[in-house]
Amino acid sequence: MGDRRLSRELALQALFCFDVNKSDTATGLEEFCAQREDELTDLIKPFFLDLVEGVLGAGEDIDDLLNKYSKNWKISRMPAVDRNIMRIATFELLKRSDIPPSVSINEAVEIGKKFGSRDSGSFINGVLDRIRLLEGLE
Repeated sequence: MGDRRLSRELALQALFCFDVNKSDTATGLEEFCAQREDELTDLIKPFFLDLVEGVLGAGEDIDDLLNKYSKNWKISRMPAVDRNIMRIATFELLKRSDIPPSVSINEAVEIGKKFGSRDSGSFINGVLDRIRLLEGLE
């Protein structure tokens, strides 16, 4: 597995914990990093932190886009895994111009297949592709 994939998977796990537990994110991030220090190597941790801190910092804007482009789904009703995968990918689409949109979407779909339900991959792909197309994030 590549370094960026592992960073994304760990970011998903951290954001999922914050989302589900409604915990203080600063303390939660420190605790998460301490528990995962073996995995958060010098190659993994910078991108992981960029993703987590980026999603937390732009959370409202990201959630507005997810609500806008997810047909018949409010973000509060989405499965927490799917919701947080899409938050990470949307952050990448909006703020990481060094990552091609197709890569961000493909990574999100693959992570959704691994951690989500049977339908997660297609659901994630549909929402993110609408964001990419309709927000002009080519």
